[in-house]
Amino acid sequence: MFGRSQLIAGLFLVLSAKAIAQPAPPKPCGPIPSANQLRWQKMEFYAFVHLSVNTFTDQEWGNGDEDPKIFNPDKLDCRQWARIAKEAGMKGIIITAKHHSGFCLWPSKYTDYSVKHSPWRGGKGDIVGDLAKACREYGLKLGIYLSPWDRNSAVYGKPEYITYFRNQLRELLTNYGDIFEVWFDGANGGSGYYGGARETRTIDRKTYYDWPNTYKLVRSLQPKAVIWNDGGDRADLRWVGTEAGNVGETNWSLLNDTGDVPYNMLHYGLEDGNAWVPAEVNTSIRPGWFYHAYEDTRVKSLPQLMDTYYSSEGRNGALLLNFPIDRHGLIHETDQQAVLAFARAVRQTLAVNLASGARATASNVRGHAVAFAAQKAIDEDPASYWATDDSVTTASLTLDLGRPITFNRFLVQEYIALGQRVKAFTVEAFAGDEWKRVTAGTTIGYKRILRFNAVTAQKVRLTITSAKACPLISNIGLYNAPQLLNAPAILRAQSGEVFIRPADPESQVYYTIDGTQPGTASPKYNRPFPTDGKVTVRAIAYDPISKKASPESRETFDISRRNWKILGADPKSIYAIDGDPGTAWQQTKSAKMPLDLVIDLGKEEIIAGFRYLPDQGWPAGIITGYEFYVSMDTTRWTLADKGEFSNIRNNPGWQIRTFAAVKGRYLRLRALRNTQNNDAAGYAEFDVITPDEIKR
Repeated sequence: MFGRSQLIAGLFLVLSAKAIAQPAPPKPCGPIPSANQLRWQKMEFYAFVHLSVNTFTDQEWGNGDEDPKIFNPDKLDCRQWARIAKEAGMKGIIITAKHHSGFCLWPSKYTDYSVKHSPWRGGKGDIVGDLAKACREYGLKLGIYLSPWDRNSAVYGKPEYITYFRNQLRELLTNYGDIFEVWFDGANGGSGYYGGARETRTIDRKTYYDWPNTYKLVRSLQPKAVIWNDGGDRADLRWVGTEAGNVGETNWSLLNDTGDVPYNMLHYGLEDGNAWVPAEVNTSIRPGWFYHAYEDTRVKSLPQLMDTYYSSEGRNGALLLNFPIDRHGLIHETDQQAVLAFARAVRQTLAVNLASGARATASNVRGHAVAFAAQKAIDEDPASYWATDDSVTTASLTLDLGRPITFNRFLVQEYIALGQRVKAFTVEAFAGDEWKRVTAGTTIGYKRILRFNAVTAQKVRLTITSAKACPLISNIGLYNAPQLLNAPAILRAQSGEVFIRPADPESQVYYTIDGTQPGTASPKYNRPFPTDGKVTVRAIAYDPISKKASPESRETFDISRRNWKILGADPKSIYAIDGDPGTAWQQTKSAKMPLDLVIDLGKEEIIAGFRYLPDQGWPAGIITGYEFYVSMDTTRWTLADKGEFSNIRNNPGWQIRTFAAVKGRYLRLRALRNTQNNDAAGYAEFDVITPDEIKR
């Protein structure tokens, strides 16, 4: 017979042997994130705010010669910004402390071109300081955007500018507390005021800023900050090659740490990259980054924002959502309503994890150890994970939900502290008596969310079909997201016929043209209907089963284009004025800048502006520099406007320009240069603005 002490000793030896036999955690796979990058990734969602002198000139980029006296946001309230960000579930705010105009939102001692020479608060204000206090009050992190390009500085392009730039950077990184991100814009060099020189200056973006030493300065002053940069040496975070609010469905958090990066690599990352450079998806809640009153009706709808969410956070990225601060110094009420509705929808979607409480089993568990068991993928502990043996890179994990459950979203996360591994996976549901494929994906990374039509099943299976090393899955979630109806698209053909296209062909569409809000008592859309001249069309999509309606679409059309003609061009030029953004005309044959688009309106009109939409499928012909002329007879032309379409390469949406009204029958849009400095121009759509359509 064994005594009590002997039994305890024996049990201790058994347990000790088991503990000793526990397999070691997997080794890192390729590059892994730094502590700063991991901390940043967990933020997931944070805000951008854009405010400068160009807020008061209706420009996206200031030229550097705007008078500081125009800057006077009379109701500016950084606490309002912080409150809205907090309520929206954001974790921080990045402020554009200095945009390309060079105007500083803090009283920099190195320039007079700042708030200290504006009428706002008698020149005694400091917007960066106000926001720093508001962020501390609301428990948010503060980020700083400092444009490397300065169109005001007389020394931009010269060696001494780098000292000036770093002096300003030092001010921002020492006077306002902890900074979580430093953002350096990729726009560098071009025309500007430059202290009165009014010339074009070019720089070598790879060498001019001496990024390695600039980064050293950042890291010495703010050791916990991550750095975003679109040019020069590799930073901590990467741009995704677009400002549309999405990253590739395949999204590796890796790049190579040297050399220029092609747009497609930015969008998808590089599977075999030698540096951890995760994706930050930056987009604006409106078409533009700065406030324009004419965009008050173009704030992203809830379905659009949800698409952005699934295409950013849901694809292994973080979402940086911009608020254009209005001329009062506030986040506009429409933007506030939109982002708070978005936050509610995300919370509702993720409110109940239907996988919670399920029984998890796996085809392989690392060393058969409890520490790496399948159940670790649903234990709500981000530090634990299901892992397979080193030699196993294809494996499956099955969830038994205990009863049939309906779901339409699948969430999965890797334990990225040891690298990104999964290359492809499938999701299946056991329906009836067989497994049926529900959806599939490629990369996972920090977080992947897949959408699909609702399925009902008691068992769900995740299968890793390809991986770079043994997979480590830290979290799985199943959700049943509420239905969201997308607003219909409204188009008007050159003939004047209006087409309304719902995203879901089964939806019913109701519309109005009399200024009233559409509802089920409004006319029902069955076929295109004719219009003539100016008209505002408002429409909703309606689901008669759920009795839910979409957000409202609204399009205001100006004078009729029925009798317009494009002069001296090939027959396909009609695509530039046909009313369909999906068609386009390209000036390429024997083309050489400057290139003219000449239009006969058919009769005299009073023109106060124009709208240009570049060819959405042809980046080689996006116009950036232009002149716009009006004529009565095609002999004598009046220059009505000239300038640049700022940031159009990254944000190729509608470009809207207004000017003092001019009477004429003929119009000429002259392309002076494009974004790629070649001899081509592309037009998806062109339209005019007449005086009573201008809204300030």
